Amino acid sequence: MKLIVGLGNPGRKYKDTRHNVGFMVIDELAKRKGWGLNKKKFQGHYAYEVVGTDKVILLEPQTYMNLSGESVKPLADFYGIKSEDIVVVYDDLDLPTGKVRLRQNGSHGGHNGIRSMIDQLGTKNFNRVRIGIDRPKEGLTVTDHVLGRFSKSERALIDESVEHAATACDAFITEDFQSVMNKFN
Repeated sequence: MKLIVGLGNPGRKYKDTRHNVGFMVIDELAKRKGWGLNKKKFQGHYAYEVVGTDKVILLEPQTYMNLSGESVKPLADFYGIKSEDIVVVYDDLDLPTGKVRLRQNGSHGGHNGIRSMIDQLGTKNFNRVRIGIDRPKEGLTVTDHVLGRFSKSERALIDESVEHAATACDAFITEDFQSVMNKFN
């Protein structure tokens, strides 16, 4: 069984903000597959589907970014999903806007959603799809930047990266993450 998690903040106020690119990828993948995130449990909205012999869950935690692990951990425990079968999609300040990077593990790098995941899962060993949102412009706080919306020029880059990340996550449904990294990094 595989779990693909998109990190973000729930509610209209945060829709289409930089911090919600994880939700954007899950929404894109669900749209492509014709799946609805119609299950509401484990403090999240999720889809549970079967693709051939593979079982897949797409999850958008509704805990707000900084508590994302509080949704992922009980869901993963309930379904018996191992950390190496989890992919987390999230925004990254240290990558240029629109750049997509896949990696198998690592530190939280200052990202509070990933910090929560590591704390709750008790491991750094889960797969990541990071989408660049760049650093804030001078005079803008990190909080204002991540909770802000994309400029017109950024939006084109983000739309392309969401497509790319959704395609990578789709490949993960039937392939191991190392193979996916080799194709999409």
